[in-house]
Amino acid sequence: MIKPALAPAVVTVPRSVRIGYGVGSVCTATFTTVPGLLLLFYMTNILAIPAWIAGIVVFLPKVWDIFINPWVGQRSDRTVSRLGARRPWMLLGALTFPAMFALTFAGPPLTGTSAALYVGLFYFLTATAYAFYEVPYKAMGTEMAEDYHERSSILQWKMVFVGLAVLLSGALAPVIAGDDASGYRMMGLVIGVALLASMLAAFFGTTRAPTVVRATAEPSIRAQFAAARSSRPFMVLLGLSCAQMFAAGTMLAGTPYLATYILQEPSATTTLLLCIVGPLLVTMPLWVWLSRRYEKRGAMILGSVLFLAGAIGMAFSGQLGSAYAHLCVLVIGFGYAGWQMLQFSMLSDVIVHDATVTGRQRAGVFTGLWTAAETVFFALGALVLSWLLGVAGFVESDPSAPVAQPDSAITAALYGATLLPALVVVVSIVLTARYPLTAEKLGSEKLRSAEV
Repeated sequence: MIKPALAPAVVTVPRSVRIGYGVGSVCTATFTTVPGLLLLFYMTNILAIPAWIAGIVVFLPKVWDIFINPWVGQRSDRTVSRLGARRPWMLLGALTFPAMFALTFAGPPLTGTSAALYVGLFYFLTATAYAFYEVPYKAMGTEMAEDYHERSSILQWKMVFVGLAVLLSGALAPVIAGDDASGYRMMGLVIGVALLASMLAAFFGTTRAPTVVRATAEPSIRAQFAAARSSRPFMVLLGLSCAQMFAAGTMLAGTPYLATYILQEPSATTTLLLCIVGPLLVTMPLWVWLSRRYEKRGAMILGSVLFLAGAIGMAFSGQLGSAYAHLCVLVIGFGYAGWQMLQFSMLSDVIVHDATVTGRQRAGVFTGLWTAAETVFFALGALVLSWLLGVAGFVESDPSAPVAQPDSAITAALYGATLLPALVVVVSIVLTARYPLTAEKLGSEKLRSAEV
């Protein structure tokens, strides 16, 4: 039996701050969901951009994240202002990101390569502006509490808003976008306004956020990578998170193709997404309980097994029909809900562990690198899917000239969005089993540090 350890008094984050911080996740969840779900399909089926080019357009701005995210993390670690270290950067993101997002879908009437260049430019600017907000926002979440379970509680509030955001944006965006370019322009504008509102709400709502730990900036990008490599828990978490995000990115990008070509119900894009994200709204208390009962590592493995089972089941949806497909996606949604809560909670634990072991607070460094890697692998999933479609002979089109897809392209869409992510989830399970941090380990490290 594990004996309870004596520890310093836990700093409790005010409920108003938890809510204010949680509202900010509406931005991060929406930006993951809407482009992940619609951007590839928008380019191949609305702008007549070849699938392999569309995949590159989705992927390259995320490669830029590898450089811009650590830079923002480093700069925000060094920032000293009356607004704090993180909030000035969050405000900068709020004033730039929503406009760039809207413009990505509000281009002139272009198709083909010229449309790809336009979308690529504004998606690159969108990714840059998003980094100004996301990196300091996530770093702030790790700095508000030192206690292992207090961090999980903060994350529970955050994930409630993540679920609401994904549910609303995922349901509304396809409906508003419809099947023509004007609908996508309106969708970009509506989502942009929602992004602005959530980002400003987070900026003002975290005015009284405590800073229990304060980050120490690394002197260079190279030093940041060295700091990451020196932390085994961080590298394990990074690997399992990247595998999970690749799987999620592939499946999300493939959802409109599954609905359109496998189920032959384009409107099912919305209902399938609702099945994926619906569990986020109702299972957070369950995942918090599971993380306490079986440690975060055990709960994460359970979430991955659920995702794996649902993804394999989805491969048979063409024969078994729409209702069966939705049931499989609902199982995926339960696993995905666990991923969303546990990943960030485990990152917070890694940062606390590193601070205890090294005596340095490097929240911005770890958050920047982790965020960049996750976004790259999320986009890599869409890139690989687009190349599979291209190799299989997928024919790009626009609404004025619809085309029939060859059987090879339909098969690639099915297996690329189901069995491919399932295979990668197996890798994440193996890595999760090697994750070393537990509540007992962190508690004993904290006590030893206090005794020094």
